[in-house]
Amino acid sequence: MTKILLTRRFPGSIPDQASAAFDTTIRESEEGMSPDECAAVLRDYDAILATLGDQFSAAAFEGDVRCKMIGNFGVGYNHIDVDAAQKAGVTVSNTPDVVTDATADIAMTLILAACRRAGEGERLVRTGGWDGWTPSFMLGTHVTGKTIGIIGMGRIGQAVARRAHFGFEMPVIYFNRSVKPMDFPAVQRETLADVMAEADIIVVTVPGGGANTQLIDKDALAAMKPTGIFVNVARGDVVDEAALIDALETRQIAGAGLDVFEKEPFVPERMRALENAVLLPHLGTSAMEVREQMGQMALDNIIAWSKGETPPQAV
Repeated sequence: MTKILLTRRFPGSIPDQASAAFDTTIRESEEGMSPDECAAVLRDYDAILATLGDQFSAAAFEGDVRCKMIGNFGVGYNHIDVDAAQKAGVTVSNTPDVVTDATADIAMTLILAACRRAGEGERLVRTGGWDGWTPSFMLGTHVTGKTIGIIGMGRIGQAVARRAHFGFEMPVIYFNRSVKPMDFPAVQRETLADVMAEADIIVVTVPGGGANTQLIDKDALAAMKPTGIFVNVARGDVVDEAALIDALETRQIAGAGLDVFEKEPFVPERMRALENAVLLPHLGTSAMEVREQMGQMALDNIIAWSKGETPPQAV
């Protein structure tokens, strides 16, 4: 019987479904696996249902590899060295589409919270520091009608852009490495710098890793308006986190909303101290319905592989 590992206790019916179809082991720890742990499970299991935090680096694939399938729970897979996996004969799949709307919703949450200083205001109320309303109290940035700049116009980028355009009457500009015309009003700019300089609100939705590592660097942040708001719902490694902290501390930009971090769950103390940053603990897909759909898609890919079929979401 095919032997598979679930690297976490995934929500919903996925553990039961996996146990009914395979010889299934469920790892009880909620912490991600180190490269050494990943190497060990690659030796011991035929398939693995893995997720963010499991460090399937190139080194993990260097030894004996029994595993032939990794079904990733999540659309991002920069924690898996896909090239090394393929060389070792391991197929990798992910879970696109099902995460699109949930992640776009979190992007809008961060836009509104950062622009309207919601995090700062909530802390003020909870600590008893609110003295009452005045005409100039906690003035923030009006969202409706502002120009939004999308960095990476894939599924999630388009979903954010649609919400911004149709919901908040925001002009949309975007940077994408390939030409990608839209079926709603949106203008593609030639360079990243063009979008960073022109937009009032920047939202990053590119895949993590590879050429996108620290795509948003010191120079990109310096191009933003001093009134600009920066939002990241992609991966933490897409941003030079130290440069972003500097930009926020010096008020080079007005604020930021972040759902991902460079070395999460570690968040630098300097970042946590910033009143002009809204910080969420990677909530992009944290809705029961979405997580169940992600688990089902990841498991369905493993089931397809076990039947000798090409997994539908193979990367």
